Amino acid sequence: MNLGDSAAQRPWLVADIGGTNARFALVDGAGAAPRDIRRVRCVDYAGPVEAVRAYLAELQAGGAGQLPCWAAFAVATPVGQDCIELTNSAWSFSRAESEAALGLDGLLMLNDFEALALSLPGLGPSQLRAHGALPAARGALAVLGPGTGLGVGGLLETAHGWRAVAGEGGHATLAPGDDFEAEILRLVRAEFAHVSAERLLSGIGLPTLYRAVARVRGEAAGELGAEEIGTRGADGSDALCSATLDTFCAMLGGFAGNVALTFGARGGLFIGGGIVPRFADFFFASRFRERFEAKGRFRAYLEAIPTALIVEPYAALYGAAAAIEARRRRATSQGHAA
Repeated sequence: MNLGDSAAQRPWLVADIGGTNARFALVDGAGAAPRDIRRVRCVDYAGPVEAVRAYLAELQAGGAGQLPCWAAFAVATPVGQDCIELTNSAWSFSRAESEAALGLDGLLMLNDFEALALSLPGLGPSQLRAHGALPAARGALAVLGPGTGLGVGGLLETAHGWRAVAGEGGHATLAPGDDFEAEILRLVRAEFAHVSAERLLSGIGLPTLYRAVARVRGEAAGELGAEEIGTRGADGSDALCSATLDTFCAMLGGFAGNVALTFGARGGLFIGGGIVPRFADFFFASRFRERFEAKGRFRAYLEAIPTALIVEPYAALYGAAAAIEARRRRATSQGHAA
């Protein structure tokens, strides 16, 4: 991998690849914001190589400048091996083969919530909406977010800069906070052997939660998708959808409190993902913060931790760029190309 002059002169390609959509952008070096952002549906392409080629071809047809020589993909799946298989998508690909096919000098692969975590220190007031005071970028931070699935990540401040912690906390077992939620989980366990947080607190999980809430309330549930449940619940036009959304926010608050305790995230906990920003007003009026703090003897510990919603839709792209910048900085400090 070469981090020499060509990488300093040509833009970087950054991507945020989820279970449903992939977002691409170019970045003109350290500290620059992503530009020429495009979103595509994953089902429209065989894999990321084909999607990137189409994206770059569109830019070239519009008179764009140089092609990128470095890239970073934030993907919604565990990383560590050359083969990348998306958890909630049919895309499966090789990092090395993708690097070669796209003619890149280097391709970084990181978990999408690792990228989201790396974006946190650089997010400003216009990109966040907080419960009270905005979190300060210091110490340990945590981020989670319902999208197609449920991602979890962390960020640690060290003597050598920020270090992201990638994990799969969304697949941790979901715990109830009261008898109503216990009954919901009892019903869902009859359908699934393991009820993770993602099983209910995500785009793929919201319809399951909706049906379970209906059964506990003794009501009939319609055939609604996550987006419709969220819209009807937030505008108050459907009482069952509103009850589902209220339960969603409460359970998310309890889960977020667990994440904050586990990470020791005294610097702040951030909510990302594509779902919650769609009903932000409902979210801030919900029981999220109440349940976040409801940890018995550790209530005071949680009360002191600020929480904020990430309203910047392309935060993971900023984090992917930060990953390239950090790799270049480490290579420079070591006195050789990496």
